[in-house]
Amino acid sequence: MSGMARSHRPFSADRRFSFDLYVPEQPTGTICVYIHGTERDAAGYCDALTPLADACGCIILSPLFPAGLIEPNDTDNYKNIRFHNLRFDRLLLGMIAEVARQFQADGRCFLLGGFSGGAQFAHRFYYLHPDRLLALSVAAPGRVTLPDDGQDWWLGVRDMEAQFGQPLRLAAMRRVPVHLAVGADDTADVTLDAASPYWMPGVERIGSTRVERLRHLHASLSAHGISAALEIVSGVAHEASPLIARSAAFFATILREHHDESTTCRL
Repeated sequence: MSGMARSHRPFSADRRFSFDLYVPEQPTGTICVYIHGTERDAAGYCDALTPLADACGCIILSPLFPAGLIEPNDTDNYKNIRFHNLRFDRLLLGMIAEVARQFQADGRCFLLGGFSGGAQFAHRFYYLHPDRLLALSVAAPGRVTLPDDGQDWWLGVRDMEAQFGQPLRLAAMRRVPVHLAVGADDTADVTLDAASPYWMPGVERIGSTRVERLRHLHASLSAHGISAALEIVSGVAHEASPLIARSAAFFATILREHHDESTTCRL
């Protein structure tokens, strides 16, 4: 049976931000967070994951990070974690704590995924907070950060501790199951030119399409001893729905392993 209807809620600590929430009829206490892309369809992502929630008992939380908060034409604020005086990782952790308190959930360790711009946020959050993640699913990011100390943030992690007060913790990262997914037909050129505020020297080395860039991320994670599953989905371009479905299948596997054999997870 289905749980409560999806609800859209303001974040009490900062009402500029909000989130969509779905709580199944019999929640297990696990929270699944999925981050929207540039189009900011948080409600649609939450709806897409309700079958996972109903099958496995996890609570779905999909934050909404509004565009134009500080710069009127900005749509990318959350993707690199820090934007002006905002720390989007801390905003997300606050939302999780709020939901965990209300629904007696375990906010200490949660599932995290994202599509496109949300996948950019998700894998960068993983670098900063691996101890908070039960599993990570990264679907079709346009820009990737490699765990490489030869480049500064966002392209690498050389200055991550200086920027965020947190060093890269590879041992903790290796304990997190990682899933990378992209459509095989997601081959549009996403090259940055020098006029882009996100252009950095060396960016051309990570490839010009999302498929190439995710392959580079997979290779770099593997080189650092992180076992990540790479899934290139045939017949799919830059489309949210089929990739969210692949994230859901991955999360269902993790939840089956995480819970007792008597779990009701049947996705």
